[in-house]
Amino acid sequence: MRLRFAHLLALFAWLLATGSHWYLVQGLGWGRMIATYSRTMPLAEAVRLTFTPDNMCGVCEAVATAKKASDDAGTPSAIPAGAQKIFLALAPAGVVIFAALPAPRWSAEDRLPDACARPAPPVEPPRAA
Repeated sequence: MRLRFAHLLALFAWLLATGSHWYLVQGLGWGRMIATYSRTMPLAEAVRLTFTPDNMCGVCEAVATAKKASDDAGTPSAIPAGAQKIFLALAPAGVVIFAALPAPRWSAEDRLPDACARPAPPVEPPRAA
């Protein structure tokens, strides 16, 4: 449950960061316009009238203004000259690379004897019945 909520939250944040919420608002505005126009005229005429640029409703104008404002704010010319640099205050002093350690070299005395050279396990004494 917690992982699903985290995924939904990340998806919602991504949609807001990419400006997809304006497409949702625009779609709702178009739906409202089609529903309003279709009360007085055929559906095909209502759809044609909805998507002509001359008949923009308040929602369409607000979305167009907001999109233009967000596009203008993201252009490099709107960023001051000093704000274009990224300063890394806590950057590492240098790169440290760890070398692989050499494989240990075992002597013949440290190795286990072969299975056939091992002594037999001790036998338990017989039990009295």
